[in-house]
Amino acid sequence: MDNQAILLSTAYLPPIQYISKFLSYNTIWLEAFENFTKQTYRNRTIILGANGPESLVVPVEKGRSKQLVCDLKISYDTNWQHIHWQAIVSAYNSSPFFEFLEADFIPFFQKKYEYLFDYNLQIMQVIFEILEIKPNIKQTLDFEQVEESCLNFREAIHPKPKKAIIDPNFKQNPYSQVFDDKFGFTPNLSILDLLFNCGSESYSKILEYVR
Repeated sequence: MDNQAILLSTAYLPPIQYISKFLSYNTIWLEAFENFTKQTYRNRTIILGANGPESLVVPVEKGRSKQLVCDLKISYDTNWQHIHWQAIVSAYNSSPFFEFLEADFIPFFQKKYEYLFDYNLQIMQVIFEILEIKPNIKQTLDFEQVEESCLNFREAIHPKPKKAIIDPNFKQNPYSQVFDDKFGFTPNLSILDLLFNCGSESYSKILEYVR
């Protein structure tokens, strides 16, 4: 594709739209020096459970009002890892590819990671291995220190539709989901939803969604 570079925020088990950018752009910059923003994909993901879309939020340690995302520590005051994994199992244990991919993800809900940015990046590397892609990823060394030609998409992909920016380069077609008989097709969920439902077809599915 002709696209050169895009700037993204960090994201926890990100939505399919976010992952599509790693297939669409030659270089992906990950913003490490922005101030952390609450209620975004930086520390939350959305899966589809028996009661509909469900948000899973990684708690972070409270500190000063403005914290660099690269310095943000994960909080373990609650057993959120167990809660998240149980929610994922409940949502996807009957999906076609859950048993094949379960072992790839369960370690992230057993081992304690210190920093959110590093945690998200480690999960992403596993996702890339499953998709069999090797994107060219760079981390920012300072805020806004990227090429002027780089597309700034840090705030564009957002869990709240009113805050999301319309993306003409992403359009998702339906695929089979565990609870689609109950809710119909639910678009742009966590990449987990696509992987567990489509398995080895996930890569080709994502390519269908990019323009």
